[in-house]
Amino acid sequence: MKMVYLFHKGSDDKKLLGGKGAGLCSMTEIGLPVPPGFVITTEACREYYKKKRIMKNLMDEVKKNLKVIEKKAGKIFGNPANPLLVSVRSGAPVSMPGMMDTVLNLGLNDETLKGLIRHTDERFAYDVYRRFISMFCKIVLNIDEKFFDDVLEETKKKMKIRYDSEIDVNSLKDIVHEYKEICRKKTGKEFPSDPYHQLSLAIESVFRSWMGKRCVDYRKEFGITQEIADGTAVDVCTMVFGNAGNDSATGVGFTRDPGTGENMLYGEYMVNAQGEDVVAGIRTPKPISEMKKEMPKIYSELLRIRKMLERHYKEVQDFEFTVEKNKLYILQTRNAKMNPSAFVKTSVDMFREGLITKEEALLRVKPEMLETLMHRRINPKTGVKPVAKGIPASPGAASGRIVFDPDEAERKGRTGERVILVREETKPDDIHGFFRAQGILTTRGGKTSHAAVVARSMGKTCVTGAEDVVIDQKAKMVRIGKTMVRKGEIITLDGSTGNIYIGEVETVDSEFSPELEEILRWADEIRTLGVRANINTPEDAVRARKFGAEGVGLCRTERMFNQPERLIIMQEMILTENREERTELLNKLLPMQKDDFKKIFRIMKNLPVTIRLLDPPLHEFLPTVEELTHEIEYLTHFKDTLQAVDHLPKHLSLLTRELKGLKKIKDKKYIDKLIADKEDVLRKVKNLVEVNPMLGHRGVRIGITYPEIYEMQVRAVFEAAVDVIKEGVKPKIEIMVPQVCTAQELKWVKERIIKVNKDVEKKTGIKIGYRFGTMIEVVRACMRAGRLAEIAEFFSFGTNDLTQATFSFSREDAENKFLPLYNERKILQDNPFEILDIKGVGRLMMVTIEWGKKTRKNLKVGVCGEHGGEPRSIEICRQTGVDYVSCSPYRVPVARLAAAHAEIKHK
Repeated sequence: MKMVYLFHKGSDDKKLLGGKGAGLCSMTEIGLPVPPGFVITTEACREYYKKKRIMKNLMDEVKKNLKVIEKKAGKIFGNPANPLLVSVRSGAPVSMPGMMDTVLNLGLNDETLKGLIRHTDERFAYDVYRRFISMFCKIVLNIDEKFFDDVLEETKKKMKIRYDSEIDVNSLKDIVHEYKEICRKKTGKEFPSDPYHQLSLAIESVFRSWMGKRCVDYRKEFGITQEIADGTAVDVCTMVFGNAGNDSATGVGFTRDPGTGENMLYGEYMVNAQGEDVVAGIRTPKPISEMKKEMPKIYSELLRIRKMLERHYKEVQDFEFTVEKNKLYILQTRNAKMNPSAFVKTSVDMFREGLITKEEALLRVKPEMLETLMHRRINPKTGVKPVAKGIPASPGAASGRIVFDPDEAERKGRTGERVILVREETKPDDIHGFFRAQGILTTRGGKTSHAAVVARSMGKTCVTGAEDVVIDQKAKMVRIGKTMVRKGEIITLDGSTGNIYIGEVETVDSEFSPELEEILRWADEIRTLGVRANINTPEDAVRARKFGAEGVGLCRTERMFNQPERLIIMQEMILTENREERTELLNKLLPMQKDDFKKIFRIMKNLPVTIRLLDPPLHEFLPTVEELTHEIEYLTHFKDTLQAVDHLPKHLSLLTRELKGLKKIKDKKYIDKLIADKEDVLRKVKNLVEVNPMLGHRGVRIGITYPEIYEMQVRAVFEAAVDVIKEGVKPKIEIMVPQVCTAQELKWVKERIIKVNKDVEKKTGIKIGYRFGTMIEVVRACMRAGRLAEIAEFFSFGTNDLTQATFSFSREDAENKFLPLYNERKILQDNPFEILDIKGVGRLMMVTIEWGKKTRKNLKVGVCGEHGGEPRSIEICRQTGVDYVSCSPYRVPVARLAAAHAEIKHK
């Protein structure tokens, strides 16, 4: 098995050679200035994990290929007179910036150092040597980098200097000596001096990093499965030095601005520095535009290479470069990590420029990215002034409590607390804190630092290089501008401007850019799957239309009762045991529901509105047994002492909190009446409590038990329709019954709807058209689809409840107790409540649609569960024959794009 490929003999096979290795091979092939090198394959990595060691045949192949590199470079690895130094880098099949390990300047020891001095100069050689020792000790020998950083900082402090480049040669010699001592004390051995032994250890270290915690966490967070990437390649490349003097530099470039998508060469560089200085954010680099003056020939060459990269890869590229003695080298290229707005803009621009097709442009923009674009931004009308400013590294607005430690960010973030991770600079080991933080703030680094690149890839707000921010770790405080802020206090970041605010600042909804509107127009042209919205109120309907919904797929009528003035009437209606009283109270609710329906019909105009009749168990509208028990205890205490409790527990109901007014009442008979009323309510609530309410008295069962409830709702619908028809609106009404399991239930409800419809038509003289349908969320309903379709004109899958019924999982219990373990141990690949289960729920849907359409050929089928806004689930819906999906208003753009992706993939 061939395990090593020279750059000039490799291919663009990312699975075999990793993304970085494939890039180096293809760049060499198209004639870019890449230093000589070779790639060790991902197969070798997998072999390492099988054998638990580096195999001799691999090192034999490495040595053989090193001979070719030596000829090309004109230097010899391990030769004291003219040493070849190499970099050893990881290269996974998918981009995982900063997650795995790199070692630079490998091949140095006390003897080869002399040869390096002979060909360069003493200061440069010792600077390279100290970098190599510290990096090798940290990456390969697992010695805490703090020991080396402390030596370096102490040296600069003594010399009263700020930058590493100002350290003189004698101090560098002392640093090298101290670094070796740290190695000896921490490992009990001398620093490895044999270059081939160094190389073998470094290759093994890169392989090990594949299963390191930060790398595993990253793959888990971004869903990078073993099928996508199984092991890392290793790239061994001839060292070129950006720290060889003022005619040398190192930098990171983008073929377009990753923050805005603007078509321009973008990036940062440092003169007289090595690559890790830029990426680590240790120093704040210069914008690449300054190179036009400082190194004009190199800048012109970068402009030429920028065009070559985009023409070849047909994608925005993120590339690393080094200038050694006025000669440019390209060390890496990969598809750029950009924020979602930049992806959208570049997709439209690259299509217009003829680089990609319209379908390729659509596929570049992942549906999940649009969720980030829906994030809110700082309200410009607040007038709040920032206290400091950094570099805007990743857009969006984020507020949270300050934490300085990534472990704490992860811990607090998991509990739902919003935090901002504040660091001098971030490192790959901080990745777990990124996942849980709302935003990241660093005092060092630029737009291409580790923090910026990773934050952009996650869609997290990030501000870097904030030099007016000074962290005092001991005091657990940070000075932001002139303001001292303690750990745990709230700050707000604006990643679009770099502004930093004290406290929480008001935000507003984002606006669609012209490019996003164009992408969504293209998606609408291609997709065949309809996209509607799930709404609760008229305000939701406004939002749904704004985001492009083609109607309402689910109007949850029960949410309309949640306003305080409506909830009180609803509670009275539920608690009364007299049908006449219940009808009287429902008549009070009718105009309220009617008003909401009128507003929704006007907003949706001639688009379909699917109205689900009351679904949840009635006890959900009432205080709990616990709340009522506490209220009775409170009233009893007050009656006995005539002293009100000053601080009522938060879990007491709104009604009881208002009982603080009892301080003024001394009438015990009045209090006795209150207690008796409460006890009566408690008795009724206990009667309504169910062992398993999700499988109990809800949905159509309520409609049959209390037909007056459904009758009130459909009367409100039809009367609202009459009013808007008079205004010229033609509402497309769809009435849907929840939790149906038999055709008899559906028939029973339909008869009553027909009766109400005729009554309203007779009274108003206006014809009201509507369609009648059922939700499919009970397994028996799936099995009786053909019979249900005799009565129902449309089906709408409630995939949340259908998933619960299919798996026999209670969602809350499953997600809190065992589902994460099932996913981790690969018992289930995905959480079925997040991603539609194609093998179980998906098959039920296919059978239901097939049997339903045999009975009624023009049967309309929708999905209105949460899966209706999840991209992979939308693809399954398209494959199963669903006509439309319905999701929350904010996910409508996501669904529109996901539906287009599904169409392109399966056409």
